[in-house]
Amino acid sequence: MADCSRKDIRGLTLDETKELLASAGEKGYRGEQVFRWVQKEAVVRWQEMSNIGEKARAWLAERADLGPLKLQEELVSKDGTRKYRWELDDGRCVESVLLHHDGDETRSRYTVCLSTQVGCPMGCTFCATGKMGFQRDLSAGEIVAQVLDVTRLRRKDTPGFKVGNVVYMGMGEPLLNLPAVLKSIKILNDRLGQNIGIRRITVSTCGLVPQIDELARQNLGLVLAVSLHAPNNELRNRIMPVNRKYPLEALIHACRRYVERTGRRITFEYALIKDFNDDMEHARQLARLLRGLKANVNIIPLNPVPGAPFSRPNTVKANGFAGLLREMGIEAVVRGEKGADIAAACGQLAGRSEVRGLAF
Repeated sequence: MADCSRKDIRGLTLDETKELLASAGEKGYRGEQVFRWVQKEAVVRWQEMSNIGEKARAWLAERADLGPLKLQEELVSKDGTRKYRWELDDGRCVESVLLHHDGDETRSRYTVCLSTQVGCPMGCTFCATGKMGFQRDLSAGEIVAQVLDVTRLRRKDTPGFKVGNVVYMGMGEPLLNLPAVLKSIKILNDRLGQNIGIRRITVSTCGLVPQIDELARQNLGLVLAVSLHAPNNELRNRIMPVNRKYPLEALIHACRRYVERTGRRITFEYALIKDFNDDMEHARQLARLLRGLKANVNIIPLNPVPGAPFSRPNTVKANGFAGLLREMGIEAVVRGEKGADIAAACGQLAGRSEVRGLAF
């Protein structure tokens, strides 16, 4: 277990890093230098901070932890997707995923999918993480560390490697850990660190109305993604327990408030399940539900979860579903699958190596 009296320096903002160094009698610029080493260069040894004096490094080593997370396993998909399973200080594990977007030569071609909790309390029936139950929230430092450690590992083979996008879509419900999520966003967005543009940061939710309203009040400019997965309450109740507390009417009203407050488009994720929510009438219901809302829909054909009565529709059905949405004025695409062969696609993360071929 980690010593609670010690600082996790990877979870400190620039101002907090400056304050830490100031308490050692160091000048303000020293805090900026340390922040760059930690957040931009992703160093894991104090000795690597070549422009920081030995005395200051020794002081930091006595009072702060630098990481890294313990890598238990790295799996590489046939499509180039990489899944990392990390062991935390308390022995629990989380997973994160690195996606490479072929043909995109800009700095945004790499995306990291981040976990925010160990397990998840939401209990969605098609999700491997949901079957774990909830264990605990991650700290801001543990969230940021996933980006830093992926960056550090990839730079060994790819000099100059840079994460361009982060999506909070891994293990857990991000909005149930909102303070740590928001702090990690501030750190990753900082120009002296990873400098990931705010519009290249996506936060996902299964539909927590009060937290969506809080994000609207924050008005950060990030991308909000809502896991919808059904066009009516009867179907959504069967696969997403959260819908009993926040039914579609309340959720869509919150989404409209979010768009009105921020001016930002919302992404709706829709896992297409064979003979459950993939009928053309379901597409019409979905189009009516989202009519007039500044939004786009990602159609995600589902892979089966062991023990759950769900299966994946064929490509023709998925394309037809998306096509009808577009005909009815809703922007929609069928999202390409990445990393399913290593259980790294959406909903497949479970933090243990024996889980394979789950969810979507």
